[in-house]
Amino acid sequence: MEEVKNGTEGSRGGHDHVKKDDNVGDQINEKVDYVFKVVVIGDSAVGKSQILSRFTKNEFCFDSKSTIGVEFQTRTVNINSKVVKAQIWDTAGQERYRAVTSAYYRGALGAMLVYDITKRQSFDHVARWVEELRAHADNSIVIVLVGNKADLVDLRTVPAEDALEFAENQGLLFFETSALNGDNVDAAFFKLLEEIHNAVSKKCLDSRGAGGIWANATDQGSFKGLKIDVISSAEFEVSEMKKSSSCSC
Repeated sequence: MEEVKNGTEGSRGGHDHVKKDDNVGDQINEKVDYVFKVVVIGDSAVGKSQILSRFTKNEFCFDSKSTIGVEFQTRTVNINSKVVKAQIWDTAGQERYRAVTSAYYRGALGAMLVYDITKRQSFDHVARWVEELRAHADNSIVIVLVGNKADLVDLRTVPAEDALEFAENQGLLFFETSALNGDNVDAAFFKLLEEIHNAVSKKCLDSRGAGGIWANATDQGSFKGLKIDVISSAEFEVSEMKKSSSCSC
């Protein structure tokens, strides 16, 4: 990851990455049905940036530096026969950036909360991250708990059973992943995006039944994809962040 010398906000515009077996056509950018904002959160050095890089570019960097501020990347995929662009924000885990990154929860439909299975402390902090997320994000946000570095089985300090119990008690999805070899990374993101899509679709149907946004669509015979453009401009988010927050390091 690029390091920002002034130590304030970092930002990087991502590119769309389409997996060949997603069966999305060459003109995918012209027919996006949904744009979902997802945040990746958790303690520093648990592998958040590596998970994002593995999902969006299928890459792993052995010389990765800590994220400064917030960066984002995108990948466009097929979810339930709909073209979904996932705009994924990678937030710095260091405590001194908390006030900066909290503003980026706004508008997020999903969150990936990452801990390191070899660092018990990173798991012990998960409850605090959930509390912070629910304080700043929408109540309907979909959260997946991810135990990363599952390839380091001999160094494990967090049993999967402990994490699964926490996830069930908090109503979270749960996966163990390895950004190094790619195990379960796609599965975790695709499940998260699928659950977001289900939640958005349910809201659309509920609104139609209540005479809401679909009230005038009854003559169409079938539903058309509703584009939920959570963030129309990443640059706007970064600009707003710079105006509203500052960080002296």
